[in-house]
Amino acid sequence: MTPLPDAQVPAIHHRRIGDVLVTSVSDGFLDGSMAVIQNIDPGDAAAMLRAAFRPVPRRTALNCFLIRSGGRTALLDTGAGVHMQASAGRLMANLAAAGVAPGTIDTVLLTHMHPDHSNGLADAHGAAFFPNAELAMHQAEHAYWMQENPPASTQGVPYFAMARTQAAPYADRLRLFDGGEVFPGVSAVHLPGHTPGHCGYRIASGDESLLIWGDIVHVPEIQVPRPEVTMTFDVDPAQAAATRARVFDMVAADGVLIAGMHLHFPGVANLAREAGGFRLYPEAWRQTL
Repeated sequence: MTPLPDAQVPAIHHRRIGDVLVTSVSDGFLDGSMAVIQNIDPGDAAAMLRAAFRPVPRRTALNCFLIRSGGRTALLDTGAGVHMQASAGRLMANLAAAGVAPGTIDTVLLTHMHPDHSNGLADAHGAAFFPNAELAMHQAEHAYWMQENPPASTQGVPYFAMARTQAAPYADRLRLFDGGEVFPGVSAVHLPGHTPGHCGYRIASGDESLLIWGDIVHVPEIQVPRPEVTMTFDVDPAQAAATRARVFDMVAADGVLIAGMHLHFPGVANLAREAGGFRLYPEAWRQTL
């Protein structure tokens, strides 16, 4: 009898944007409380997940993205590392399956410094996972997380110590920006609210483009039809909701292909207006490159 598999196939998926190769790389998932979902009745939120055949409490995908352009390799976000749930921290194994050694990555771009995006920068001993990479992020993001005395009212106060610990091994190879091209064919798009320096990244080559929008949504089954719904992790919930509305309007009007850190793997989709709201259309698995 043929043995049954005891593990899923590696979670990687390649997508060309013109001459740029973008690879979705899963870091796994996190299970979390429904209590972090704001501005919606808890019963309504649970009902929306059940109607979409999703787990209650919520299950959140963690996606990172490799960008290979101009002979260089960037990693967009680093996942949860070894510091969160056992269901996360799969980035390194999936990078290996993609044939990418950590030492070949020359740039790590961060959407923001919440632990499920930046805790994969360093191991439990504080050593950099990416020994040859510069670390790049929006200057407002770095300033926010490196402040010595975070306001007592700030959600996620423990995250400040995590951010400083994770960034420390890259102190001598840190690059801060406020927009513009940050990697060949890749431009930063400031999308504040979730955090002050939260960024998306627009990849453009030829007549093709992709907006990797970071954490514009955390729970797509809820926040796409109800974009006013926010999360306790939002540093400025009102601004986060306003940014989400602006981004939704833009990508729907222009037909922009999008990718997200918390969209279901491989995380690439289109967003369209429908019946006075929005609907997400996940892109079909690409069989060829």
